Amino acid sequence: MRDIPLFLGLILVIPFIFIRPVVGALAYALVSLMNPHRLSYGAAYEFQFALVIFVVTLISVLISREPKKIPLSPPVVMLGLFCLWIVVSYLFALDPERAWLVVDRVYKIMLMIFITILTVRTKRDIQALALVIVVSLGFWGVKGGVHSILSGGRGGVLGPADSFISDNNTIALALLVTVPLLVYHFSQSRTKLGKLIALGATLLTVVATIGSYSRGAFVGCAAMTLFLWLKSTSKLKTGLMIAVLAPVMLLSMPEEWTGRMNTINSYEEDESAQGRLNAWMFALNVASQHPLGGGPGVFSPEMFHKYAPNPDVYHVAHSIYFQMLGEHGWFGLALFLIMHACAWRTGTRVIRHCENKPELAWASMLARMCQVSQIGYLVAGAFLTLAYYDLAYYVMAIVITLDKVLIRMPPADDTPPIRLPFGKRRAVPGPLKAPG
Repeated sequence: MRDIPLFLGLILVIPFIFIRPVVGALAYALVSLMNPHRLSYGAAYEFQFALVIFVVTLISVLISREPKKIPLSPPVVMLGLFCLWIVVSYLFALDPERAWLVVDRVYKIMLMIFITILTVRTKRDIQALALVIVVSLGFWGVKGGVHSILSGGRGGVLGPADSFISDNNTIALALLVTVPLLVYHFSQSRTKLGKLIALGATLLTVVATIGSYSRGAFVGCAAMTLFLWLKSTSKLKTGLMIAVLAPVMLLSMPEEWTGRMNTINSYEEDESAQGRLNAWMFALNVASQHPLGGGPGVFSPEMFHKYAPNPDVYHVAHSIYFQMLGEHGWFGLALFLIMHACAWRTGTRVIRHCENKPELAWASMLARMCQVSQIGYLVAGAFLTLAYYDLAYYVMAIVITLDKVLIRMPPADDTPPIRLPFGKRRAVPGPLKAPG
């Protein structure tokens, strides 16, 4: 029965994609981030919803007469250079077949990110993109939070199967990055019911993040909490909320959770931590012998036998930074870091632009929360293999489109068009001037 609403939703959304290409970009983000088809058990489970939406959106972009512009802002330029460097790394990959599997998936994600930046044109488009992210991952946050509470924190939290965020560590990072955007929607809700829903979803997502037993996410959560407080427009209220809720959540977790978090201080004795160190040394060895990197997907058992200090202990990169280093070399890692630094600076630019402009308070708050999300990703990502995870690039896209819509390409005329009986459109006429 779950298959029917999924296929019906796909059929219903396609006409709207042809009307406005941005609808396709938002629909793709929903499917890519939420993976709703992984909740089904029939034909929908393996159906390529994302691919269908990708093709339809691409056609719509090509035939649509809507104004479409990509700003040549620093993060956009760096994102483009990063994509080009991925191609270079692929051409010199140590394992071309494995590399192609990664590149094929990554380039679909990157192309849709560019299409999102291209098609988002208005304030409503930006807010819709932020809402789609919140709904997509907030669903898993609420689901995981309820599960953690009902199981007393012993059940663990998992993401959608066969996705970027299927295991406890990756879903924890995704939920961690989503929390600031939930805070943004709480701050922007105009009704008590809306605020209550946003607050409940935020708290449950935090519970799910902690209940994932992810040590990387715990470290990221600590760093992000500090930045959340610093970026908050009401530091006193935010500080009191954190001071009250944090101890309650941490003290309510079982001993198993506390014991796992304590292993952060004893990594020398932790087998998993030692495996990560072996993977990181593998990345250093590959980068030192292959300046262009080993190519996408270089972290494989076969390559570990050639470059790892302990060839019999295979681990994935377990770090976005060492993943970049091993796959794309030092130059690729530099591009990755500069790209995120440019996104941060663009967020700061938006915040400064919105100062003393009450009508742009929403944009300032959204840019601040995107920076908090970025901190969560960059800190927790130091321990996870999620360098290509599309959520990080969608957060970047929000900042880029804020800069695009508010600063670089503001609308020249907001006068709504009117439709004449014969089907032509013209702007509403302004006031008549006196002759002479």
